[in-house]
Amino acid sequence: MNTPITKTITLDTPLKRGEQSITSVTLRKPNSGELRGLNLTDLLQMDVNSLKKVLPRITSPIITEQDVDNLDPADLVDLGSNVALFLVKKANQEQPSPTV
Repeated sequence: MNTPITKTITLDTPLKRGEQSITSVTLRKPNSGELRGLNLTDLLQMDVNSLKKVLPRITSPIITEQDVDNLDPADLVDLGSNVALFLVKKANQEQPSPTV
């Protein structure tokens, strides 16, 4: 079994849950079963409804659908773009260009 690929995202605007404040979220690369019921194209396009379904399945601490509704838009874009990157083969990911 391969070690799961993870990415920790620091939120610009922490999520509040009662007394708890969530300042960072760790995403785990989903397996195919965790993508059930979702359209992969929608995830690649960072569709909010699709992200609301997949984020609770792959985040630590778990980000609920209600939490997604309360995310700062910049944080949602950051999480969504990282989810989309998990779906692209490494060889197809854009490589940073060298600086001159």
